[in-house]
Amino acid sequence: MASQEHWNLENGNVKPLSKEHRHGHGHSHGRTAHNMSSQSLRKKSDLSLVSKVRIGLLRQFLTNLQEVILGTKLSVLFPAIPLAIIAQIYSFGRPWVFGLSLLGLTPLAERVSFLTEQLAFSTGPTVGGLLNATCGNATELIIAIFALYQRKVDVVKYSLLGSIISNLLLVLGTSLFCGGIANMSQEQKYDRKQADVNSQLLLLALLCHMLPLMFKYTATADTLTATPTLQLSRASSIIMLIAYIAYLFFQLKTHRQFFETQVEDDDNNDDVSDEEEAVLSFWSAFAWLVGMTAVIALLSEYVVGTIEDASTSWGLSVSFISIILLPIVGNAAEHAGAVIFAFKNKLDITLGVALGSATQIAMFVVPLTVIVAWILGIEMNLDFNLLETGSLALSVLLTAFTLQDGTSHYMKGIALLLAYVVIGACFFVLKTPIVPNANILHLGAKTSSGTVFSA
Repeated sequence: MASQEHWNLENGNVKPLSKEHRHGHGHSHGRTAHNMSSQSLRKKSDLSLVSKVRIGLLRQFLTNLQEVILGTKLSVLFPAIPLAIIAQIYSFGRPWVFGLSLLGLTPLAERVSFLTEQLAFSTGPTVGGLLNATCGNATELIIAIFALYQRKVDVVKYSLLGSIISNLLLVLGTSLFCGGIANMSQEQKYDRKQADVNSQLLLLALLCHMLPLMFKYTATADTLTATPTLQLSRASSIIMLIAYIAYLFFQLKTHRQFFETQVEDDDNNDDVSDEEEAVLSFWSAFAWLVGMTAVIALLSEYVVGTIEDASTSWGLSVSFISIILLPIVGNAAEHAGAVIFAFKNKLDITLGVALGSATQIAMFVVPLTVIVAWILGIEMNLDFNLLETGSLALSVLLTAFTLQDGTSHYMKGIALLLAYVVIGACFFVLKTPIVPNANILHLGAKTSSGTVFSA
């Protein structure tokens, strides 16, 4: 249809793309599974009222405001942002600040994905892909950095671990279950190549987590392992970052076809094809992205600063809030998109979201926080304790076994979901005390979870 023609912005002029050019450069704007997942929650803005404004600059600002703020189905949650700020300024109940800040982060995470895609229209495929890779988990990274700055190393470890586990078990499990139920009459298939690459990297990340943990139990005296464990963790983090850079090169350059989102020309694809035109200029998108990042930073500071008060008030342990609640709320938009595409039998996009996000956190965000902690003089290692590392190991292995045959059905989703419920129940009953200014290593007989082990 003419109304759904694909367009390309070149030198400020809108030009229609030929079908050959479109398919030859389907990834040309840095489009990834993350982008397509977030698009499922976007909605067209009615600009008829704004277009009547006669002052050009004001009209452009109102158009941008409508596209950015009202261009998502999650726009109803934006009022939580000023409410959280007001609650903080006027010293309302700190659990209220925590809850409102979490709600406010939900639409912001989706809007960052939208803005990076708008930037990718102007920057080309490689830079656009790098932008998506960097900003894909911006919320988790910013929360982790603020928690580090406040010396809450446990919160950093718990939140990042929870993000990996929730992507592997909750998001993927829900998607496979819902997709299996909705498409029970046909076999669901996906390309194993992308899943195999992500599984390999997740197993490498798991190895880097397991070695410091096992290293701790090889010595008889705790003092003999503290410094070597820290050194091993920092060296492993550098190796993981090198592996992630190689993964980006693999994904964006040499083997891009593994990660391209396959868009079929069918009637289920109208929500994707409608979004082929840039609606913001480069500098407008950049300014909005900076502003959104600043608001995410502010709300992240509120979340980190009030997590203990929320834990006390709600009767939930800090470990449960960090591992279960933070990841669910922070990535709700992305998660919902993954499930929607599973309903449409587009499992390659779903796997790109769930596995891609888990790989990015495990291979980029976690080692980066260790390096940042090193720069800040904070002793953060990759020893996430026995219970947490064991949960991560079984999650990665269960996911790898689930995805090994290239087909899916609802039983696979049920198995992943129930595994997530069991892990959630485990951390719900585990009452973990938070240690203020926890800039020391929890090594030796007593771990940060308060559990006593014999060396």
